[in-house]
Amino acid sequence: MQFTKYNGLGNDFVFVNTFKHPVQDPFRAAKILCDRRRGVGADGLILIGPSAVNDVRMRVINADGSEAQMCGNASRCVPFFVREQGILDKSELTLETLAGPIFTKIVDNSNRLVTVDMGIPRLLRGQIPMTGDPAECAIDIPLQMPAEVVYGTAVSMGNPHFVMFGPDAEHVPVEVYGPQVENHPMFPQKTNVEFVTVLDKNTVRMRVWERGAGITQACGTGACASVVAAVISGKTNRHVTVKLDGGALQIDWPEQTHIFMTGPAEKTFTGIWEKPL
Repeated sequence: MQFTKYNGLGNDFVFVNTFKHPVQDPFRAAKILCDRRRGVGADGLILIGPSAVNDVRMRVINADGSEAQMCGNASRCVPFFVREQGILDKSELTLETLAGPIFTKIVDNSNRLVTVDMGIPRLLRGQIPMTGDPAECAIDIPLQMPAEVVYGTAVSMGNPHFVMFGPDAEHVPVEVYGPQVENHPMFPQKTNVEFVTVLDKNTVRMRVWERGAGITQACGTGACASVVAAVISGKTNRHVTVKLDGGALQIDWPEQTHIFMTGPAEKTFTGIWEKPL
């Protein structure tokens, strides 16, 4: 089976063209391929195949074998993968995902920059999803941890996020708080967790613990969720540079409806997986 390794600011993925290489058990395949010692090594497995309603279908399987609704960093890589695989030769694509259709556009071919329309953020508890009144927004709410209470804002970008603001995201023990929040009973489908420091009205620093993957270099949906949480709490403007461990993303939420993410997509290598999956 042929695969291609891509990354978006260090958030790395194994891409497979299922038009040519069907994957019978994607959950098992993700655990094998994403293993960083015995496999290719990646944060997730991305399956690109036919769609009855959009240009292509994108499935996102996390390294632990769980399926995510969508992935912002992987979405930026899809237009280049589709073109390089000879599936479609288009600079604009609409992707079918479990979170709904996602629109992508190559805006700078030489620098491999892609803008993704990430859709409309969802703020109600029932949309996240999380426990409590389903019609209520979860803004700056307390979360009881084993040793203390932390505060954050819940946002869905098609997948759940809990955004926590603090004075020093750089030194937060993400490996401690991340899994505690991810698996908190308030989130029946678990959650991604963002640790954010506002640097100025147009810049934030963000680190992330991704549901099903752990600490990653970047998270596109997390960057969008962080900007949404910052805007609704008056911490930033609507055009924000989000500085992640792997680099920077530009996030725009101009009308408080659709939110847009712009960043790079890098092809790392192509290989052949010879073992049975």
